[in-house]
Amino acid sequence: MKKEALAPIGIFDSGIGGLTVAHAIRQLLPHENMMYFGDTAHLPYGDKSEAAIQAYSIKIADVLLKKGCKVIVIACNSASSASYELLKEYVRKDAHILNVIDPMVELVTRLYEGKVVGLIGTKRTVQSGIYTNKINEANKGIRLQSLATPLLAPMIEEGFFNNQISHEIIAQYLEDPILKDIEALVLACTHYPLIKKEISSFYQGRVDVLDSAVVVAEALQNYLSENMLLNTEGEPSQHFFVSDYTEAFEASTRLFFQEKVTLERHPLWN
Repeated sequence: MKKEALAPIGIFDSGIGGLTVAHAIRQLLPHENMMYFGDTAHLPYGDKSEAAIQAYSIKIADVLLKKGCKVIVIACNSASSASYELLKEYVRKDAHILNVIDPMVELVTRLYEGKVVGLIGTKRTVQSGIYTNKINEANKGIRLQSLATPLLAPMIEEGFFNNQISHEIIAQYLEDPILKDIEALVLACTHYPLIKKEISSFYQGRVDVLDSAVVVAEALQNYLSENMLLNTEGEPSQHFFVSDYTEAFEASTRLFFQEKVTLERHPLWN
């Protein structure tokens, strides 16, 4: 095993959504060392400008590069659409950048040729048109029907899921005519796997509900294997950084990983 394989995986998001990706990576790649950065001071990213998200992303990348990360996973759709190309150029050969959009686009274009596919996400992600453009480029006759669902990420951050409030808000969005007659639904926000069961329950098996967490973890595994960077031995370490400490984020992190978690506050600007 190459020495570089021992370097950690860096993962970042504006808040708890990226923890769904971090958890999937931990499940699939149990020996990988992990560093997670939650930009809690600026959440949610979905209603921020592209320039602001790019500025946050560069700052976070600096932190993760200084920690020696071999890969940086942008575990946020809004940041993936706004910052991926910029980060690739900024990081160059120091680390590999993986976003959450391309692995999902590959899955959709492989499995749903000629179908109608729905998508829900933040305003930033939907307005960017990035999923539509990439899926259209594949020329597979897929019609993507996208709906911005801006209440969902803040609702999840506040702990409102699996209850009557979340059921009603989710149903209100999913009943929108834009999503009529779809065969699959892309959850284009890493927060949304936390309400995947509620969404699946709404559709009662009629629609395939696709979240990016496992898809991204598998794409990461493929990259590490192909480049001989897979860490296959030893006890993993995991560190969690936040730009602003909140008890809710610490509780959510502990819930995800089923163990005591210590958050280290790391402001992006001093």
